[in-house]
Amino acid sequence: MDQADPVGIVLIAALAVAAPLVAAAVGRVARVPLVVFEILLGVLVGPSVLGWLGPSPFSGAIAEFGLALLFFMAGREIDFAAIAGRPIVRAALGWGISLVGAIAVGFLVAPDLEAAVFIGVALTSTALGTIMPMLRDAGELSTPFGRAVTAVGAVGEFGPLIAISLFLSGRSPGISAVVLIGFTAIALLGILAASRGPRTGLHRIVTATLHTSGQFAVRLVLLAIAALVVLSVVLGLDMLLGAFAAGVICRVLLSGVNKPDLELVDAKLEAVAFGFLVPVFFIYTGITFDLGALVSDPAALVLLPVFAVLLLVVRGLPSMLAAPAGSSRRDRFALGLFGATGLPIIVAVTGIALSRQAILPGTAAALVGAGMISVLLYPLIGLLIRRRARGGAALPPDDEHVPVEA
Repeated sequence: MDQADPVGIVLIAALAVAAPLVAAAVGRVARVPLVVFEILLGVLVGPSVLGWLGPSPFSGAIAEFGLALLFFMAGREIDFAAIAGRPIVRAALGWGISLVGAIAVGFLVAPDLEAAVFIGVALTSTALGTIMPMLRDAGELSTPFGRAVTAVGAVGEFGPLIAISLFLSGRSPGISAVVLIGFTAIALLGILAASRGPRTGLHRIVTATLHTSGQFAVRLVLLAIAALVVLSVVLGLDMLLGAFAAGVICRVLLSGVNKPDLELVDAKLEAVAFGFLVPVFFIYTGITFDLGALVSDPAALVLLPVFAVLLLVVRGLPSMLAAPAGSSRRDRFALGLFGATGLPIIVAVTGIALSRQAILPGTAAALVGAGMISVLLYPLIGLLIRRRARGGAALPPDDEHVPVEA
């Protein structure tokens, strides 16, 4: 598919439409995350199977922006006030343990420092943007368990981004640390500026343009994402760090908008993200997935289940430290399964590693495949265990759920 292939563009759009239909049909038997079908459909039409579509600059650019939107939405959804204190401290401690263990494991797989760090960082990620909608649908976001999962996911997305910026930027760690501190200072100033004053004028414009072609809130969000993504790229940091920071800033900036209007803004942002850009990212992930490198390399085939198990061991087990006080064994295990769910950062890290020829294509495919398995299985098992821990009682979705105090 070349840069302007209209057939390829239409086919990707068709796959984005087909994915929720397939998910709904399969959902009558088993509830499977939508992203799994988006990736599998991409693999089906990609070079690895049917060969109808291949990598292209145009689709790749849209997919990159979709990945940025995924991290923006994750940053936007995190209520840091709700996870402050024990949840975030314990989650950070667990992630530190994960990083040390994962890099040690990386040395066993590829006895080279750079490769070990790439593998280690990939294994410490948590797909917060993927698991939060599932928690919301299950009515868990407002519970102590949901807050613990959110803390684990926030650290599991932000921590690897910091590690990428420090150790995988191609610069010395000292220089990278200075640049990262500078970016953090700018982001904090942005948060401070967004939180100052009543912002009634801004909110009045948001409300006035909600039902017009102006759509000020959506345009403001896209500006924030573009500005911080470009800033992070100019500074030599990973673009996802800028997207995540933009989500946090926009959450603060729009926090004073009245609830009905804020819900409408959220619906519009979700429509842009999950209705258009994010599906393109996951479909493109499937298109670019090197299935041939995986199936043709016996070592890579062995690494696929090994990496899937390692996600549970080096990421899932330390995540249990963030469990609320008095949690049952089932709740802790469910939390570990959510913590071990990772894919977007795995895709990003392996992409950087392949561009530097730091790891073999088969190893990269095994890591991404393990991420797919984790997204497919771990949250579903985690929700099932969590429901059994509650005695089988189901909670209403979070828009109807009364928060439970820790």
